[in-house]
Amino acid sequence: MKYIKINIKTVFVLCALCFVLSAQSQELETLIDVALNNNPEIRKFELQYKRASEKVNEVNTIPNTEFGVGYFVSEPETRTGAQRFKVSAKQMLPWFGTITSRENYISSLADAKYEDIVIAKRKLMASVSQSYYNLYANKAKQRVLTENIKLLETYETLALTSVEVGKASAVDVLRLQMRQNEMQQLKDVLSQQFLAEQTNLNNLLNRENDIIVTVVESLIMPTEDFEITTKNLALHPELLKYDKLYQSIEQSELLNQKESSPMIGFGLDFINVSERPDMNFSDNGKDIVMPMISVSIPIFNKKYKSQTKQNELEKQEITAQKQERLNTLETLLSNAINERISARISYETQTKNLKQAKDAEDILIKSYETGTIDFNDVLDIQELQLKFQMNQIESIKGYYVQSTIINYLIQ
Repeated sequence: MKYIKINIKTVFVLCALCFVLSAQSQELETLIDVALNNNPEIRKFELQYKRASEKVNEVNTIPNTEFGVGYFVSEPETRTGAQRFKVSAKQMLPWFGTITSRENYISSLADAKYEDIVIAKRKLMASVSQSYYNLYANKAKQRVLTENIKLLETYETLALTSVEVGKASAVDVLRLQMRQNEMQQLKDVLSQQFLAEQTNLNNLLNRENDIIVTVVESLIMPTEDFEITTKNLALHPELLKYDKLYQSIEQSELLNQKESSPMIGFGLDFINVSERPDMNFSDNGKDIVMPMISVSIPIFNKKYKSQTKQNELEKQEITAQKQERLNTLETLLSNAINERISARISYETQTKNLKQAKDAEDILIKSYETGTIDFNDVLDIQELQLKFQMNQIESIKGYYVQSTIINYLIQ
Protein backbone atom coordinates (compact mmCIF):
# COMPACT_ATOMS: atom_id res chain seq x y z
CA MET A 1 0.00 0.00 0.00
CA LYS A 2 2.81 2.42 0.84
CA TYR A 3 4.50 1.90 -2.54
CA ILE A 4 1.33 2.77 -4.40
CA LYS A 5 0.87 5.95 -2.38
CA ILE A 6 4.36 7.24 -3.07
CA ASN A 7 4.16 6.36 -6.74
CA ILE A 8 0.88 8.16 -7.33
CA LYS A 9 1.94 11.23 -5.35
CA THR A 10 5.26 11.57 -7.15
CA VAL A 11 3.78 11.16 -10.62
CA PHE A 12 0.96 13.57 -9.85
CA VAL A 13 3.20 16.33 -8.52
CA LEU A 14 5.84 16.01 -11.20
CA CYS A 15 3.28 16.12 -13.99
CA ALA A 16 1.27 18.95 -12.43
CA LEU A 17 4.36 21.07 -11.93
CA CYS A 18 6.60 19.93 -14.76
CA PHE A 19 7.05 23.52 -15.93
CA VAL A 20 7.50 25.13 -12.52
CA LEU A 21 10.79 25.85 -10.78
CA SER A 22 12.08 23.03 -8.57
CA ALA A 23 11.72 25.10 -5.40
CA GLN A 24 8.09 25.74 -6.23
CA SER A 25 7.47 22.03 -6.89
CA GLN A 26 9.07 21.09 -3.59
CA GLU A 27 6.77 23.44 -1.67
CA LEU A 28 3.59 21.96 -3.13
CA GLU A 29 4.93 18.42 -2.92
CA THR A 30 5.62 18.94 0.78
CA LEU A 31 2.05 20.11 1.38
CA ILE A 32 0.67 17.13 -0.54
CA ASP A 33 2.85 14.76 1.48
CA VAL A 34 1.55 16.26 4.73
CA ALA A 35 -2.03 15.93 3.51
CA LEU A 36 -1.59 12.27 2.53
CA ASN A 37 -0.12 11.47 5.93
CA ASN A 38 -2.60 13.44 8.05
CA ASN A 39 -5.91 13.58 6.22
CA PRO A 40 -8.63 11.78 8.24
CA GLU A 41 -10.60 10.78 5.16
CA ILE A 42 -7.61 8.82 3.85
CA ARG A 43 -7.25 7.22 7.26
CA LYS A 44 -10.94 6.30 7.19
CA PHE A 45 -10.65 4.51 3.86
CA GLU A 46 -7.48 2.72 4.97
CA LEU A 47 -9.25 1.41 8.07
CA GLN A 48 -12.22 0.31 5.96
CA TYR A 49 -9.85 -1.59 3.69
CA LYS A 50 -8.12 -3.27 6.63
CA ARG A 51 -11.48 -4.23 8.10
CA ALA A 52 -12.62 -5.67 4.77
CA SER A 53 -9.36 -7.63 4.47
CA GLU A 54 -9.73 -8.98 7.99
CA LYS A 55 -13.09 -10.51 7.05
CA VAL A 56 -11.16 -13.17 5.11
CA ASN A 57 -10.24 -14.71 8.46
CA GLU A 58 -13.88 -14.52 9.54
CA VAL A 59 -15.16 -16.62 6.63
CA ASN A 60 -12.27 -19.09 6.74
CA THR A 61 -14.17 -21.28 9.19
CA ILE A 62 -16.42 -24.30 9.18
CA PRO A 63 -19.76 -24.62 11.01
CA ASN A 64 -19.67 -25.08 14.76
CA THR A 65 -19.17 -28.59 16.09
CA GLU A 66 -22.34 -29.81 17.81
CA PHE A 67 -22.08 -31.64 21.13
CA GLY A 68 -24.98 -33.23 22.96
CA VAL A 69 -25.49 -35.01 26.27
CA GLY A 70 -28.65 -36.90 27.21
CA TYR A 71 -29.66 -38.80 30.32
CA PHE A 72 -32.26 -41.53 30.19
CA VAL A 73 -34.78 -40.76 32.92
CA SER A 74 -36.46 -44.05 32.19
CA GLU A 75 -33.57 -46.36 31.34
CA PRO A 76 -34.44 -48.56 28.36
CA GLU A 77 -33.42 -52.16 28.80
CA THR A 78 -31.44 -53.96 26.10
CA ARG A 79 -30.03 -57.45 25.92
CA THR A 80 -26.68 -56.22 27.17
CA GLY A 81 -28.02 -53.93 29.88
CA ALA A 82 -29.85 -50.70 30.61
CA GLN A 83 -28.91 -47.50 28.69
CA ARG A 84 -28.01 -44.75 31.16
CA PHE A 85 -26.85 -41.67 29.21
CA LYS A 86 -25.86 -40.62 25.71
CA VAL A 87 -23.04 -38.37 24.44
CA SER A 88 -22.96 -37.23 20.81
CA ALA A 89 -20.74 -35.06 18.60
CA LYS A 90 -21.46 -33.88 15.06
CA GLN A 91 -19.56 -31.77 12.51
CA MET A 92 -21.03 -30.48 9.26
CA LEU A 93 -18.60 -29.67 6.44
CA PRO A 94 -19.40 -27.45 3.45
CA TRP A 95 -18.98 -28.78 -0.07
CA PHE A 96 -15.49 -28.93 -1.50
CA GLY A 97 -14.17 -25.47 -2.39
CA THR A 98 -16.88 -23.53 -0.56
CA ILE A 99 -14.52 -21.97 1.98
CA THR A 100 -12.08 -21.00 -0.76
CA SER A 101 -14.93 -19.38 -2.67
CA ARG A 102 -15.86 -17.38 0.41
CA GLU A 103 -12.28 -16.19 0.81
CA ASN A 104 -12.11 -15.19 -2.86
CA TYR A 105 -15.39 -13.28 -2.59
CA ILE A 106 -14.31 -11.33 0.50
CA SER A 107 -10.89 -10.64 -1.02
CA SER A 108 -12.54 -9.23 -4.16
CA LEU A 109 -14.63 -6.89 -1.99
CA ALA A 110 -11.46 -5.76 -0.21
CA ASP A 111 -9.80 -5.10 -3.59
CA ALA A 112 -12.72 -2.86 -4.57
CA LYS A 113 -12.47 -1.07 -1.23
CA TYR A 114 -8.77 -0.43 -1.86
CA GLU A 115 -9.66 1.61 -4.94
CA ASP A 116 -11.49 4.00 -2.60
CA ILE A 117 -8.11 4.77 -1.01
CA VAL A 118 -6.51 5.48 -4.39
CA ILE A 119 -9.44 7.68 -5.47
CA ALA A 120 -9.44 9.60 -2.19
CA LYS A 121 -5.71 10.24 -2.46
CA ARG A 122 -6.03 11.53 -6.01
CA LYS A 123 -8.88 13.82 -5.05
CA LEU A 124 -6.97 15.07 -2.02
CA MET A 125 -3.88 15.86 -4.10
CA ALA A 126 -6.05 17.71 -6.61
CA SER A 127 -7.79 19.67 -3.84
CA VAL A 128 -4.51 20.63 -2.18
CA SER A 129 -3.05 21.73 -5.53
CA GLN A 130 -6.09 23.81 -6.45
CA SER A 131 -6.16 25.46 -3.03
CA TYR A 132 -2.44 26.23 -3.38
CA TYR A 133 -2.99 27.89 -6.76
CA ASN A 134 -5.87 29.90 -5.32
CA LEU A 135 -3.54 31.19 -2.63
CA TYR A 136 -0.91 32.00 -5.24
CA ALA A 137 -3.40 34.00 -7.32
CA ASN A 138 -4.60 35.85 -4.24
CA LYS A 139 -1.07 36.85 -3.20
CA ALA A 140 -0.17 37.82 -6.75
CA LYS A 141 -3.21 40.09 -6.97
CA GLN A 142 -2.31 41.72 -3.66
CA ARG A 143 1.18 42.47 -4.98
CA VAL A 144 -0.29 43.95 -8.15
CA LEU A 145 -2.59 46.16 -6.10
CA THR A 146 0.31 47.29 -3.94
CA GLU A 147 2.29 48.24 -7.06
CA ASN A 148 -0.68 50.11 -8.52
CA ILE A 149 -1.28 51.98 -5.27
CA LYS A 150 2.35 53.10 -5.29
CA LEU A 151 1.94 54.12 -8.94
CA LEU A 152 -1.11 56.21 -8.08
CA GLU A 153 0.81 57.82 -5.24
CA THR A 154 3.41 58.87 -7.81
CA TYR A 155 0.66 60.28 -10.02
CA GLU A 156 -0.79 62.04 -6.98
CA THR A 157 2.55 63.75 -6.43
CA LEU A 158 2.55 64.83 -10.07
CA ALA A 159 -1.02 66.08 -9.71
CA LEU A 160 -0.16 68.11 -6.61
CA THR A 161 2.75 69.69 -8.49
CA SER A 162 0.44 70.44 -11.42
CA VAL A 163 -2.10 72.04 -9.08
CA GLU A 164 0.57 74.36 -7.76
CA VAL A 165 1.41 75.61 -11.26
CA GLY A 166 -2.23 75.73 -12.32
CA LYS A 167 -2.11 72.82 -14.76
CA ALA A 168 -4.48 70.58 -12.75
CA SER A 169 -7.30 70.97 -10.30
CA ALA A 170 -7.81 69.68 -6.77
CA VAL A 171 -10.51 67.39 -8.20
CA ASP A 172 -7.83 65.45 -10.07
CA VAL A 173 -5.97 64.90 -6.82
CA LEU A 174 -9.13 63.75 -5.05
CA ARG A 175 -9.98 61.33 -7.85
CA LEU A 176 -6.52 59.78 -7.61
CA GLN A 177 -6.91 59.45 -3.84
CA MET A 178 -10.36 57.85 -4.18
CA ARG A 179 -8.94 55.37 -6.65
CA GLN A 180 -6.22 54.50 -4.15
CA ASN A 181 -8.89 53.94 -1.51
CA GLU A 182 -10.76 51.57 -3.81
CA MET A 183 -7.59 49.57 -4.45
CA GLN A 184 -6.78 49.42 -0.74
CA GLN A 185 -10.30 48.15 -0.08
CA LEU A 186 -9.89 45.43 -2.71
CA LYS A 187 -6.52 44.49 -1.24
CA ASP A 188 -8.03 44.22 2.26
CA VAL A 189 -10.81 42.00 0.92
CA LEU A 190 -8.24 39.77 -0.78
CA SER A 191 -6.35 39.51 2.50
CA GLN A 192 -9.46 38.16 4.21
CA GLN A 193 -10.12 35.75 1.34
CA PHE A 194 -6.53 34.55 1.64
CA LEU A 195 -7.09 33.69 5.31
CA ALA A 196 -10.25 31.76 4.41
CA GLU A 197 -8.47 29.79 1.69
CA GLN A 198 -5.52 29.20 4.02
CA THR A 199 -7.93 27.71 6.55
CA ASN A 200 -9.34 25.46 3.83
CA LEU A 201 -5.86 24.23 2.90
CA ASN A 202 -4.88 23.65 6.54
CA ASN A 203 -8.05 21.62 7.02
CA LEU A 204 -7.09 19.47 4.04
CA LEU A 205 -3.75 18.96 5.77
CA ASN A 206 -5.55 18.29 9.08
CA ARG A 207 -3.58 20.83 11.06
CA GLU A 208 -4.21 24.07 12.94
CA ASN A 209 -6.14 26.62 10.90
CA ASP A 210 -3.85 29.54 11.71
CA ILE A 211 -0.65 27.93 10.40
CA ILE A 212 0.80 30.26 7.79
CA VAL A 213 1.06 28.85 4.26
CA THR A 214 3.78 30.27 2.06
CA VAL A 215 3.31 30.19 -1.70
CA VAL A 216 5.59 30.93 -4.62
CA GLU A 217 5.86 34.54 -5.74
CA SER A 218 5.43 33.80 -9.43
CA LEU A 219 4.30 31.08 -11.78
CA ILE A 220 5.24 31.09 -15.42
CA MET A 221 3.07 30.09 -18.35
CA PRO A 222 4.72 26.99 -19.86
CA THR A 223 5.95 27.36 -23.42
CA GLU A 224 4.18 24.11 -24.34
CA ASP A 225 1.70 21.72 -22.77
CA PHE A 226 2.62 18.30 -21.46
CA GLU A 227 1.43 15.33 -23.47
CA ILE A 228 -2.06 14.06 -22.74
CA THR A 229 -2.65 10.33 -23.20
CA THR A 230 -6.40 9.93 -23.20
CA LYS A 231 -6.17 6.14 -23.26
CA ASN A 232 -4.98 6.33 -19.65
CA LEU A 233 -8.49 7.45 -18.73
CA ALA A 234 -9.63 3.82 -19.00
CA LEU A 235 -7.22 3.00 -16.17
CA HIS A 236 -8.61 5.62 -13.82
CA PRO A 237 -9.27 4.18 -10.34
CA GLU A 238 -12.89 5.35 -10.45
CA LEU A 239 -13.35 2.99 -13.42
CA LEU A 240 -11.11 0.26 -12.04
CA LYS A 241 -13.32 0.16 -8.98
CA TYR A 242 -16.25 -0.89 -11.17
CA ASP A 243 -14.08 -3.67 -12.62
CA LYS A 244 -13.28 -4.85 -9.11
CA LEU A 245 -16.96 -4.73 -8.14
CA TYR A 246 -17.83 -6.74 -11.27
CA GLN A 247 -15.25 -9.35 -10.28
CA SER A 248 -16.70 -9.47 -6.77
CA ILE A 249 -20.13 -10.30 -8.23
CA GLU A 250 -18.57 -13.09 -10.25
CA GLN A 251 -17.00 -14.44 -7.07
CA SER A 252 -20.34 -14.05 -5.33
CA GLU A 253 -21.98 -16.25 -7.97
CA LEU A 254 -19.28 -18.90 -7.62
CA LEU A 255 -19.89 -18.87 -3.88
CA ASN A 256 -23.62 -19.10 -4.47
CA GLN A 257 -23.13 -22.21 -6.59
CA LYS A 258 -20.97 -23.81 -3.93
CA GLU A 259 -23.45 -23.02 -1.16
CA SER A 260 -26.25 -24.62 -3.20
CA SER A 261 -24.33 -27.91 -3.03
CA PRO A 262 -24.93 -30.47 -0.27
CA MET A 263 -23.19 -30.36 3.08
CA ILE A 264 -21.60 -33.48 4.53
CA GLY A 265 -21.73 -34.25 8.23
CA PHE A 266 -19.75 -36.66 10.38
CA GLY A 267 -20.73 -37.61 13.90
CA LEU A 268 -20.32 -40.06 16.74
CA ASP A 269 -22.80 -41.27 19.37
CA PHE A 270 -21.71 -42.88 22.61
CA ILE A 271 -24.29 -44.61 24.81
CA ASN A 272 -23.36 -45.82 28.25
CA VAL A 273 -24.82 -49.23 29.11
CA SER A 274 -24.88 -50.65 32.67
CA GLU A 275 -24.23 -54.34 33.35
CA ARG A 276 -27.04 -56.76 34.08
CA PRO A 277 -26.31 -58.22 37.52
CA ASP A 278 -28.34 -61.35 37.01
CA MET A 279 -26.55 -62.48 33.84
CA ASN A 280 -23.00 -63.39 32.81
CA PHE A 281 -22.04 -63.15 29.11
CA SER A 282 -19.28 -61.51 27.08
CA ASP A 283 -21.12 -58.33 25.99
CA ASN A 284 -22.76 -57.68 29.35
CA GLY A 285 -22.69 -53.89 29.99
CA LYS A 286 -20.87 -53.15 26.74
CA ASP A 287 -21.19 -49.48 25.74
CA ILE A 288 -22.54 -48.49 22.34
CA VAL A 289 -20.37 -46.50 19.90
CA MET A 290 -22.11 -45.45 16.73
CA PRO A 291 -20.27 -43.45 13.97
CA MET A 292 -22.61 -41.50 11.73
CA ILE A 293 -22.51 -39.69 8.40
CA SER A 294 -25.18 -37.30 7.16
CA VAL A 295 -25.90 -35.20 4.11
CA SER A 296 -27.73 -31.85 4.03
CA ILE A 297 -29.31 -31.33 0.62
CA PRO A 298 -30.91 -27.95 -0.30
CA ILE A 299 -33.96 -29.41 -1.98
CA PHE A 300 -35.86 -26.14 -1.82
CA ASN A 301 -33.26 -24.05 -3.68
CA LYS A 302 -35.29 -21.06 -4.87
CA LYS A 303 -33.04 -18.92 -2.69
CA TYR A 304 -29.96 -19.80 -4.73
CA LYS A 305 -31.73 -19.42 -8.07
CA SER A 306 -32.92 -15.98 -7.01
CA GLN A 307 -29.41 -15.03 -5.93
CA THR A 308 -28.10 -16.03 -9.36
CA LYS A 309 -30.61 -13.73 -11.07
CA GLN A 310 -29.73 -10.90 -8.67
CA ASN A 311 -26.04 -11.33 -9.42
CA GLU A 312 -26.66 -11.17 -13.15
CA LEU A 313 -28.74 -8.02 -12.79
CA GLU A 314 -26.11 -6.44 -10.55
CA LYS A 315 -23.39 -7.12 -13.13
CA GLN A 316 -25.49 -5.37 -15.76
CA GLU A 317 -26.01 -2.46 -13.37
CA ILE A 318 -22.27 -2.15 -12.69
CA THR A 319 -21.52 -2.22 -16.43
CA ALA A 320 -24.01 0.61 -16.98
CA GLN A 321 -22.59 2.60 -14.06
CA LYS A 322 -19.06 2.22 -15.39
CA GLN A 323 -20.08 3.46 -18.84
CA GLU A 324 -21.93 6.39 -17.29
CA ARG A 325 -18.89 7.33 -15.21
CA LEU A 326 -16.58 6.94 -18.21
CA ASN A 327 -18.75 9.36 -20.18
CA THR A 328 -18.61 11.84 -17.30
CA LEU A 329 -14.82 11.59 -16.98
CA GLU A 330 -14.39 12.02 -20.74
CA THR A 331 -16.50 15.18 -20.56
CA LEU A 332 -14.46 16.48 -17.62
CA LEU A 333 -11.23 15.77 -19.47
CA SER A 334 -12.41 17.47 -22.63
CA ASN A 335 -13.57 20.52 -20.67
CA ALA A 336 -10.27 20.71 -18.76
CA ILE A 337 -8.23 20.50 -21.97
CA ASN A 338 -10.30 23.22 -23.65
CA GLU A 339 -10.26 25.42 -20.55
CA ARG A 340 -6.50 25.11 -20.35
CA ILE A 341 -6.17 26.12 -24.01
CA SER A 342 -8.46 29.07 -23.30
CA ALA A 343 -6.29 30.06 -20.32
CA ARG A 344 -3.21 30.14 -22.55
CA ILE A 345 -5.01 32.22 -25.18
CA SER A 346 -6.25 34.62 -22.51
CA TYR A 347 -2.75 34.93 -21.02
CA GLU A 348 -1.22 35.77 -24.39
CA THR A 349 -3.94 38.35 -25.05
CA GLN A 350 -3.52 39.97 -21.63
CA THR A 351 0.24 40.09 -22.17
CA LYS A 352 -0.22 42.00 -25.43
CA ASN A 353 -2.78 44.32 -23.87
CA LEU A 354 -0.56 44.96 -20.88
CA LYS A 355 2.36 45.90 -23.12
CA GLN A 356 0.18 48.35 -25.03
CA ALA A 357 -1.11 49.82 -21.76
CA LYS A 358 2.49 50.30 -20.64
CA ASP A 359 3.23 52.09 -23.91
CA ALA A 360 0.23 54.37 -23.33
CA GLU A 361 1.49 55.08 -19.81
CA ASP A 362 4.91 56.05 -21.17
CA ILE A 363 3.23 58.45 -23.61
CA LEU A 364 1.39 60.10 -20.70
CA ILE A 365 4.59 60.50 -18.74
CA LYS A 366 6.29 62.15 -21.72
CA SER A 367 3.27 64.43 -22.08
CA TYR A 368 3.78 65.54 -18.47
CA GLU A 369 7.39 66.37 -19.26
CA THR A 370 6.23 68.68 -22.05
CA GLY A 371 3.87 70.39 -19.65
CA THR A 372 0.49 68.77 -20.44
CA ILE A 373 -1.19 65.74 -18.80
CA ASP A 374 -4.78 64.58 -18.55
CA PHE A 375 -5.30 62.81 -15.25
CA ASN A 376 -8.55 61.32 -16.52
CA ASP A 377 -6.47 59.45 -19.08
CA VAL A 378 -4.11 58.48 -16.27
CA LEU A 379 -6.93 56.85 -14.32
CA ASP A 380 -8.28 55.12 -17.43
CA ILE A 381 -4.90 53.66 -18.34
CA GLN A 382 -4.22 52.64 -14.77
CA GLU A 383 -7.60 50.88 -14.56
CA LEU A 384 -6.87 49.03 -17.80
CA GLN A 385 -3.44 47.99 -16.55
CA LEU A 386 -4.93 46.65 -13.35
CA LYS A 387 -7.60 44.75 -15.30
CA PHE A 388 -5.02 43.17 -17.61
CA GLN A 389 -2.72 42.24 -14.72
CA MET A 390 -5.59 40.64 -12.79
CA ASN A 391 -6.74 38.73 -15.87
CA GLN A 392 -3.18 37.57 -16.49
CA ILE A 393 -2.96 36.16 -12.99
CA GLU A 394 -6.33 34.43 -13.41
CA SER A 395 -5.12 32.92 -16.70
CA ILE A 396 -2.02 31.46 -15.07
CA LYS A 397 -4.03 30.12 -12.15
CA GLY A 398 -6.63 28.68 -14.52
CA TYR A 399 -3.92 26.96 -16.55
CA TYR A 400 -2.47 25.20 -13.51
CA VAL A 401 -5.86 24.36 -12.02
CA GLN A 402 -6.96 22.75 -15.29
CA SER A 403 -3.63 20.91 -15.47
CA THR A 404 -4.38 19.56 -11.99
CA ILE A 405 -7.76 18.27 -13.18
CA ILE A 406 -6.17 16.69 -16.25
CA ASN A 407 -3.58 14.94 -14.08
CA TYR A 408 -6.31 13.68 -11.77
CA LEU A 409 -8.02 12.09 -14.77
CA ILE A 410 -5.16 10.58 -16.76
CA GLN A 411 -2.16 10.03 -14.46
